[in-house]
Amino acid sequence: MRVLIPLPDRDFDVTEVAVPWRELTRAGHEVVFATERAGTRPTADPRLLTGVLFGQLGAAEEPKRCYEQLTAAPEFTATLAWTDLDVTGFDGLLLPGGHAPGMRQYLGSSQLRDQVGKFWALGRPVGAICHGVLVLARTGDPATGHSVLSGRRTTCLPKYMERTAYLTTAWRLGRYYRTYPAYVEDEVRGVLADPDAQFERGPRELTRRGTATDDTHAFVVEDGTYLSARWPGDAYLFARRYLDLLDGRSGT
Repeated sequence: MRVLIPLPDRDFDVTEVAVPWRELTRAGHEVVFATERAGTRPTADPRLLTGVLFGQLGAAEEPKRCYEQLTAAPEFTATLAWTDLDVTGFDGLLLPGGHAPGMRQYLGSSQLRDQVGKFWALGRPVGAICHGVLVLARTGDPATGHSVLSGRRTTCLPKYMERTAYLTTAWRLGRYYRTYPAYVEDEVRGVLADPDAQFERGPRELTRRGTATDDTHAFVVEDGTYLSARWPGDAYLFARRYLDLLDGRSGT
């Protein structure tokens, strides 16, 4: 299978990109990265590699090792341009997140949304995690005039997580954890036809994360060919469930 992962030039989440990449490639799938301009070598949010505050709140050690492997992979530097994509040539689409300012290039791009909308219409597996769900929330369905998520069950970065991270670090980092004035959850719920029924916040969690061997503290929402997750702590389960969606497509 051939899976597309669009990225901004900088500031994406280490775990939400490196873990799915490793799981997909380990399973024998091809991952293609796309940036706004072809040939851009994207970079993750550096604070997540060194520690957001006093060496804490960053990515865990294993995802950081995955990222180190990713940066040495040839596909990571041979990026395609968003506008040059032929989305019919991909079997799956993954939309990772991140909250630092550089993410706005990706989260706010109408060019990327055009391509995402075309892929969504194909009915093939789409996965979005954390802020990546915003790309779908902002993507319109020409047939309905509403967001492509309007009738779907979904999760995303919960408001309580975003608010807690911001209040904990604002004294030192300002609005680092507030990508936009509106909370991610509020914007996503705002495009749903019935947010109380469709939005799933998952178990309350602030620190414990799923790992390569333990999904106890992870949470995802699957609705047909659409899979969503809340934050980096869900990345391993998210990647495994996405592989299941691809396997289902391979049998069609």
